[in-house]
Amino acid sequence: MVSNSQRYLSTRSSTEPYLSFEQAVIQGLAPDGGLYIPTEIPNLPENFLEEWKDLSFQELAFNILSLYISDDEIPAADLKTLVEKSYSTFRAEDITPLTTLNQDLGLYLLELFHGPTYAFKDVALQFVGNLFEYFLTRRNAGKAEDAADRDIITVVGATSGDTGSAAIYGLRNKKDVSVFILYPNGRVSPIQEAQMTSVLDPNVHTISVTGTFDDCQDLVKQVFGDKQFNDKYHVGAVNSINWARILAQITYYFHSFFTLAKTVPGGPQALAKKINFVVPTGNFGDILAGFYAKKMGLPVNQLIIATNSNDILDRFVKSGSYSKSASENEAPVVHATMSPAMDILVSSNFERFLWYLARENIASSNTEAGSIVNKWMNDLKTTGSFSVPESVLSAARAHFSSERASDEQTTETIKKVYTEVTPKYILDPHSSVAVTAALRAIKEQPKGEAQYFVALSTAHPAKFSDAVDLALKGIDGYSFEDDVLPQEFKEMATKEKKHLYADKPDLELIKSIIVDELAKEKNI
Repeated sequence: MVSNSQRYLSTRSSTEPYLSFEQAVIQGLAPDGGLYIPTEIPNLPENFLEEWKDLSFQELAFNILSLYISDDEIPAADLKTLVEKSYSTFRAEDITPLTTLNQDLGLYLLELFHGPTYAFKDVALQFVGNLFEYFLTRRNAGKAEDAADRDIITVVGATSGDTGSAAIYGLRNKKDVSVFILYPNGRVSPIQEAQMTSVLDPNVHTISVTGTFDDCQDLVKQVFGDKQFNDKYHVGAVNSINWARILAQITYYFHSFFTLAKTVPGGPQALAKKINFVVPTGNFGDILAGFYAKKMGLPVNQLIIATNSNDILDRFVKSGSYSKSASENEAPVVHATMSPAMDILVSSNFERFLWYLARENIASSNTEAGSIVNKWMNDLKTTGSFSVPESVLSAARAHFSSERASDEQTTETIKKVYTEVTPKYILDPHSSVAVTAALRAIKEQPKGEAQYFVALSTAHPAKFSDAVDLALKGIDGYSFEDDVLPQEFKEMATKEKKHLYADKPDLELIKSIIVDELAKEKNI
């Protein structure tokens, strides 16, 4: 099913040797600071709409992953085992079930929060954790436990809330893997922090950093950029900069398409080009997976970016300017909102999409595309912004439109869904941003052109009690304790916690913490 020539290159340079899938996953971030992408986006089988329409989530995942991973790297039988193991931890039989919010409006919700940490990132990180274990087990076969040449991975990641706990639950107690998760102090929800800090496995370390998520993300990139440190401690990535994260998320676009097609007269063919995905977007990884699905051949009409007041992507789609500042007279700032996982100044994964825009519209080769992206990223770093040509912006708009939701609108939508759209259904604030954008798009669609809108629900509402209570408290019959909070979360407050603290976003401080904790691990 896959060409054994499938390889991976950096978004900022194509002069280095192309990497295998394993190399791209283990390294995470390219040495030049770029992100790894496949040299080719594979095409789907010609009759996939018919052949794949009745497949389970796991069967779809295997088919999609097989298009990107050579059988020489991971034999088919092993890949099937990895898929089955990764999704055996989910509470929903369908893994990512599709819920009808309002059939008359053509509005649906893709529930991505049925994994072990109640967030969409479990879909990818359960798989990534098993991938790391698979590769390390193979590399260390026959080596003594204390062998100097034993392969290890020191995972260093940043989180604005859900990535951290999902990474921890995907990698906890994995042999030869140590995990360090940085998160901004006071800028994740209490439940998100408790999920991370209550995992006591000796290979798991959480670091609360004084600063913003972007500070944490910059620290991770600096760690990767420190070649001496990287070479010594074998730093790996689980943030959405890791290609395997994006790859694993492609599956639920296909799964939701075929699930919805079962309810549409005429099936998959009738749904083609009538389905729109609305994605709450921070780091651009979740919606980028939708872009890959579309480029592969899934007949999607539009991908709709839904942002909160941290709206760099919305401003780009509307203007062609990718700027940290909302205006010339305003300093760059990360707004603290009720949808904190989206409180991001710069969307790291947008770089991958920019590479395709450059390659397909203004570059004559992969090398030239890498040079163009490298210049844009340098301009962003040095001046805080860059602008793309009109041809590039037009190409971007062929795939994406965008909407922005304020905190007030987010609250209103949670209440509106609960009382009117889908009585008693409770959204988390990130999902509410997506539904806000979807309702707006539904209202603006031309008459007589019935479309279907699938909003992605990225987290369980129990993770964001303040936002949900703000929207619903006082409504007759509503009780957060009874209607929202899982028993597992009720018990979390009493669990033992452990975490480390960095009083400033300083690279040398973070490195010293990592070195100290790795030394402690060896003595356990």
